[in-house]
Amino acid sequence: MIMPPRLRKTVLTAHVATSVGWLGAVMAYLALDVTAATSQDIPTVRGAYAAMEVTVLYAIVPLALASVLIGIVNALGTPWGLFRHYWVLVKLLLTVLAATVLLIETQTVSHLAEQAASSADPRELPGTLPHSIGGLVVLLITLILSMFKPRGMTRYGWRKQDEQRRNQHARPTAPVG
Repeated sequence: MIMPPRLRKTVLTAHVATSVGWLGAVMAYLALDVTAATSQDIPTVRGAYAAMEVTVLYAIVPLALASVLIGIVNALGTPWGLFRHYWVLVKLLLTVLAATVLLIETQTVSHLAEQAASSADPRELPGTLPHSIGGLVVLLITLILSMFKPRGMTRYGWRKQDEQRRNQHARPTAPVG
């Protein structure tokens, strides 16, 4: 079902806002992660780990989940569809993968924040830089897919397009006169 234009724009606006928010929160998290990994100041490292936990729990996770859900609603309510075009399907798979890894990694971040608070030297903690950088790269790829919308329809998309063409040609026309 295609959404009416006003609703479609509202849903698209919500999707862009949550996606950009997710990207921004990940960049803030990455800055904290770099600080935790490179700082020699113990209170700074403790603070970075505490801030990383807050950022993940109260910004990144809610924005990621909202972005995925609103993105699905957006795709289902537009002509792009969810499974018609490869770029939409790849974007969906990447965002679901990123959100899943994020939810798993959330426990690690909370554990690290706890360890940093109670450790004599939190500079020895492993950090989460590979996940931070990987998450940022995945989000940038989805951004590029959204902006450039590479051509290419899935088999499902071709089938749906053929069905629509057949249905348009099969409609009886009213006699003139």
